[in-house]
Amino acid sequence: MDGNESISMTRILFVCHGNICRSPMAESVFAAKVRERRLEWAYTADSAAVSAEEIGNPVHPGTQRELARHGLPRSGHRAWQLGKADYDRYDLFIGMDRENLRRMERIFGGDPLHKIALLMAYTDEPREIEDPGYTDRYDVVYDEVDAGCEALLNELEQERRIKGKHYE
Repeated sequence: MDGNESISMTRILFVCHGNICRSPMAESVFAAKVRERRLEWAYTADSAAVSAEEIGNPVHPGTQRELARHGLPRSGHRAWQLGKADYDRYDLFIGMDRENLRRMERIFGGDPLHKIALLMAYTDEPREIEDPGYTDRYDVVYDEVDAGCEALLNELEQERRIKGKHYE
């Protein structure tokens, strides 16, 4: 760093329907990848819901079990709903399915800065991630979330390097 650059942390919000399954899983997986690469200074992650159905509820037991199976225990999180003001608080909003993207745009009144994206769009196999609350396939969802988070972090790191912001 030459002294003229300022380190700007990228704030990422993972979003799903209720904020008890997919988005807290993605938040945990992404945070672990950031820690593994020692990039805590560059990225922070959180998660939220597009609906009010689960507000205040903890992470779904199926998600907790799958995270623990991979050494990523999850505690203390309570579901919360995304609001219009959050558009200015985060740099990137990552949805799990297209309905999440539509609901985010509705909540924000659009996406003028193009901050909203589908997690799996960062992979070689863009697709929606199913809701394990309905399918009970937490292992499948974990694998997809893991692949999506890896691809997202790789893309963000590539962009950061291009902009000349590679600090060790």
